[in-house]
Amino acid sequence: MINEIISGRLIPGEQFIFGFADLHGLLNNKFKGYNYGISIGKRLDDRIVDGIKDGPTIEYYDHYKQINSQLADLTGKISSDLQKAGIESLPVEPTISAGDEGYNEEYLRTLSVDISHKMVATRAGLGWIGKTDLFVSREFGPRLRLVSILLKENPGVDSTPVEKSERGKCNICVIKCPGQVANGKLWDISIKREEFFDPRKCRKKCAELALTKLNLDARICGLCVSVCPQGKRQIQ
Repeated sequence: MINEIISGRLIPGEQFIFGFADLHGLLNNKFKGYNYGISIGKRLDDRIVDGIKDGPTIEYYDHYKQINSQLADLTGKISSDLQKAGIESLPVEPTISAGDEGYNEEYLRTLSVDISHKMVATRAGLGWIGKTDLFVSREFGPRLRLVSILLKENPGVDSTPVEKSERGKCNICVIKCPGQVANGKLWDISIKREEFFDPRKCRKKCAELALTKLNLDARICGLCVSVCPQGKRQIQ
């Protein structure tokens, strides 16, 4: 039933991926009882992503915010459908924006959120974490935005969690990053983010690029998304 409810909302289907995750022991106590999750990813527009050459474009900035808004609306509708079917659910919205508005002081201090969409997606077996801390899906590479829905009952989890990077040799995102925020170390579930990626350095460079290229107070770049070979169309 849950599969049908989700699939019925993901239109056109080729633009989405989704999977189920077992989250026992991985969530904050405020989400007690919610031990499972749905991860949903929506593909970004290839033309817009390919247009990122040396930093963010206004088209990418607008697209980023538009997809976030669409995913927030989508999870609300799916969660409502699940509730009507007697399935308790809690939608977790995507990143609010490419700026700071809407974030609390705790996020600005730690640059971490209560529920990581990337974590839910890796536990759902949809992909891994790349060297610049992007979620890299098998189907779309990093060219997607993620959202999650928490569940109290087991939706029929049969996926195998991804616990380490599946692309060890590629270093393109590390080399091309204008902020030089990654050291090339591979992600796995045993290491902390700061061991391979510097989120504050990334945030600072994204702010600089948004200001100089877009004249915006925002935190956005997109270059590592654009250069990643995974998910990139072979014929442009």
